[in-house]
Amino acid sequence: MSEGGERIAKRIARAGVCSRREAERRIFEGRVRLNGQALRDPAVNVGPQDLVEVDGAALADPEPARLWRYHKPAGLVTTDYDPEGRPTVFESLPAHLPRVVSVGRLDLASEGLLLLTNDGALARELELPSRGWVRRYRARVRGRVDEARLARLAKGVEIAGMRYGSIAASLDEQRGGNAWLTVALAEGRNREVRRVLEHLGHPVNRLIRTAYGPFQLGNLPRGAVAEIRRKTLREQLGRNF
Repeated sequence: MSEGGERIAKRIARAGVCSRREAERRIFEGRVRLNGQALRDPAVNVGPQDLVEVDGAALADPEPARLWRYHKPAGLVTTDYDPEGRPTVFESLPAHLPRVVSVGRLDLASEGLLLLTNDGALARELELPSRGWVRRYRARVRGRVDEARLARLAKGVEIAGMRYGSIAASLDEQRGGNAWLTVALAEGRNREVRRVLEHLGHPVNRLIRTAYGPFQLGNLPRGAVAEIRRKTLREQLGRNF
């Protein structure tokens, strides 16, 4: 145990075991040992000399942070374990990947770009609203779309007491009773796109994330993973990768 050092949950996250939040949960569950003793308090700092074990396995030295683009198919849950037994993103990844965590989530029915990293602390950093990174989507919705109502979303909207910030939404194509929209927002709250468009009377029947900040889905095939070059990470994140 160290007076300086770093919080134990951060150490676990940097080792790529899981996110910092998940590490704290495992500590509360008694699944983490520090220097041979079970730990249940995450408010502990550790130094390089401390031995940390998670689920009986000692932490490896932190690897350099890496980031991947993943084209998530619909029908996968973005979680390590689903109590309902539904297939998860992490069960579907190529076997050659190290243990990774997701940067944010996409819900079961959504598809498109999901960022993955071996560094839980980096995942948390990339999720921070203070980055102001725009998430872009293509949404197929029901109904005939009024472009003027879409434009008013730029001022934000309140739904059932919840205030959503500025959303840029535009009509790409109207096909009979369905329409394709492009939607961009910076907050990225849980199911925000679906809730806002349904509030306008346009339930979403397909949702594809095409960009997360500077990172694009591009032509990455469904289910495929592609690592982002370290040079790109340095340019976009301003860190020593």
